[in-house]
Amino acid sequence: MIQERLLLILTLFFAMAVLYIISQRLKISYPIFLVIGGLGISFIPAVPNISITPDLVFLIFLPPLLFEAAWYTSWNEFWKWKQPISLLGFGLVLITSWAIASFALLIPGFTLALGFLLGGIISPPDAIAATSVLKGLRIPRRGIVILEGESLINDAASLTVFRFAITAVITGQFVIQKAAINFLVLAIMGIFIGVMIGYLLYLILKYWARSSSITTPITLIAPYVMYIVAESFHWSGVLAVVSGGLFLSSRSSDFLNYHTRMQTREVWATAGFLLNGFVFILIGLELPNILSGLEGYSMKQAISYALAISFIVIIVRIVLVYVALFLPRMVSRRRIWQKGVSPGKKLPFLIGWAGMRGVVSLASALAIPITMTNGEAFPHRNLILFITFMVILITLIFQGLTLPLFVRWFNLDDIDSSRSRSEQLEEMKLHLTRLCIEYLQKQYHQELDKYENIQKIKEQLELNIIILENALNKEPEQKKMQSEKRLNKKIWRELVVLQRNEINRLRQERKYDDNTIKEMEYTLDLEEARLVGKF
Repeated sequence: MIQERLLLILTLFFAMAVLYIISQRLKISYPIFLVIGGLGISFIPAVPNISITPDLVFLIFLPPLLFEAAWYTSWNEFWKWKQPISLLGFGLVLITSWAIASFALLIPGFTLALGFLLGGIISPPDAIAATSVLKGLRIPRRGIVILEGESLINDAASLTVFRFAITAVITGQFVIQKAAINFLVLAIMGIFIGVMIGYLLYLILKYWARSSSITTPITLIAPYVMYIVAESFHWSGVLAVVSGGLFLSSRSSDFLNYHTRMQTREVWATAGFLLNGFVFILIGLELPNILSGLEGYSMKQAISYALAISFIVIIVRIVLVYVALFLPRMVSRRRIWQKGVSPGKKLPFLIGWAGMRGVVSLASALAIPITMTNGEAFPHRNLILFITFMVILITLIFQGLTLPLFVRWFNLDDIDSSRSRSEQLEEMKLHLTRLCIEYLQKQYHQELDKYENIQKIKEQLELNIIILENALNKEPEQKKMQSEKRLNKKIWRELVVLQRNEINRLRQERKYDDNTIKEMEYTLDLEEARLVGKF
């Protein structure tokens, strides 16, 4: 039994890899293609019936995905745009849930509690799906920060609505004051647990775990520890992971050296891709099970409900994004409109259109109990599951495929900074290079006059300053310098390839030891990583 399941999992991972390769060739965002591919695979007769356990999605997939998102979130940017992020993270979830609950009263047999349950499930957008679609496209940094920051908050808010709605359906009781107090306790204590565990791990990583072979595994274990501890006290495991991830990320320079930073980044990139990809392909695989369990409603009725709710979700999000981005500028006493640039009309639309649903909605829907405490079947469970899966499919495919078209059509420049990212990078390099020269002159003044090799270090730094100053020059020759810089990088990459080919030839001749060859390959790996700007 275990061998069969393991073989099935490995087969799905292989299918995921193949679908990812095809998506890159077709230039389609991989979450979209994996969902479509999973749906196609599910209709193959030889494929066994696959059912997802909700606890598996919540426990195995959710903590590391949230931790990864928090780890790569800039705290300074998050705090800078805290007002629109908070309005979207909490307000959007609550208003979307209310809008869906109001519409759900039109569905025969649906109560307000069931409507809020459905609203809590489909209210949080999936930032991973959005950022994967936007990868490689030019969109103002503010938009990416708001999308990523919003996702860190709305997951906790939606799961809280989900939890209270489940209780209301089962018990038939719902007290708004009690729910509000419980929400505050869940949120505050979840954040407290996350920060405390994050601080404990920070001390361990800073003073004891100095090896990359220990540091990277600890970062992989951390989200599970935060989530399990918080949930064991019935507090918000989501906010525990997010707050702990933000805490460790903001202090990562204290315990990561160059090697652990490179290794941790690559390990998390691989783990994040595998977990995300696996969940998205499971979304497609699970849909036939939902269709077979749809009883009491015709397919036409179920699809019409799903289409109407998808339309409401999309429209409500777009409207509220405009409110979230413009309201703080209108009511703030500190006159934010004098301190920041207006987002305009196009950026809010892009942020609103990027509201694809994904992992959290899937996990929440599957977490609905099959039966109630009295043994009766949970009302309308299959219809809720069907609507959720249809909303995920519609938003992922329809919005996901059209979002790049809107980005290219709007062709927005960065509205918050007059300097491009490359220009800021050149300025930082120039500052650091000047700092190095000052250090040499202060600490190795005599050695500079005595040793030729030390003098060459200074000469190379001075040459770098000239190159960087020319690159930052605003005169018309800047384009020429940029062209020369691209040519320089192209030549160096060709030289790296040349050296790799020669190393392969030397390996076949067995002229050098294998360990020596591997060490040289690692040196070339670092050089190529520097050229492509990966580290």
